[in-house]
Amino acid sequence: MGHVDDRPEPPPAGSGGEAEPVTAEGVPAEVFAVRARVTWWAVWQLVALLILVGASVAFVAGAVMHGVSAAGLAFLLLGAVGAAGFGTALLVSAGSMLARRPVLELGPAGVRRPARWPLPRARGRTLPWTDVAAIAALRRGVPSGRKGELDYVVFLPTEELAELARTSERPGLVALTMRDVPATAEAVPWCFAVERGWDATLPQIVKQARRRRPVPVIDRRKV
Repeated sequence: MGHVDDRPEPPPAGSGGEAEPVTAEGVPAEVFAVRARVTWWAVWQLVALLILVGASVAFVAGAVMHGVSAAGLAFLLLGAVGAAGFGTALLVSAGSMLARRPVLELGPAGVRRPARWPLPRARGRTLPWTDVAAIAALRRGVPSGRKGELDYVVFLPTEELAELARTSERPGLVALTMRDVPATAEAVPWCFAVERGWDATLPQIVKQARRRRPVPVIDRRKV
């Protein structure tokens, strides 16, 4: 079984070792927010969507210019559907990039999954620290595959799920990262794929979580 380094980090250089703000319960008061970096791949996706929107608009314009016909109506329909679909995807992608909402927050109240843009921030969900039984570090994927392997951090809300994470073989662990599996449905909202574009690594996330709730860490990434 692997190991996630969750030892406390030393004070930053130049901080003078001042005590950080804490709540009445002794939990760090600041929010540790994890965000996705803006990558060249994300920029390329925006460019590709912009090109597809332009092509869809050209379909509509061509259909209008050629008048009413069976072919013209087909081009008009395809163009309208493409412009609506690709335009919505472009708006959501660009808005998410500009809004820079966190993908994960660890605060005094608990683990928070912020709502994705353009949903209202109030739609985010929070798992109180008192409901976190353990933290699981998992790995899913194939090393030689197109996407390779990806690490997951799962905040387990029950002792039963914690025991499953400790004792299951790989299929049971993969179930903790998947939707529509009744036995692990409670873990789904609190399972986070640690993308390569995130500005925090899995060990950093676990370390920050344990500063707020010193629960067991179940590292099954080597299974």
